[in-house]
Amino acid sequence: MTIAVEIENRVRAALTVHHYVCENESHMHSGPATDSHFKLAVVADDFAGKRPVARHQMVYAAVSELMNNPIHALALHLYTPEEWQQQNGAIPQSPNCMGGSKSG
Repeated sequence: MTIAVEIENRVRAALTVHHYVCENESHMHSGPATDSHFKLAVVADDFAGKRPVARHQMVYAAVSELMNNPIHALALHLYTPEEWQQQNGAIPQSPNCMGGSKSG
């Protein structure tokens, strides 16, 4: 099972997900790891009435065993269905990595 599939399985088991997008962004970062940097967009009713930090904590709790190894970075974009509709389904772009052996 790939890391991306494992992330999805854990998030879906923890939340009632309406929409889920996982992008492997490892290619944008330095180092040999090919499954270490991910961006998630998750739409769930579970986020209603929760502040961004609480939403992040919910997702991190679901994937906690994967953090630090194999996951090095996890960008989260978490919405209620109403917020997702206001976003028109747009997921923010991630910035280019400037750390490690990459130079600016």
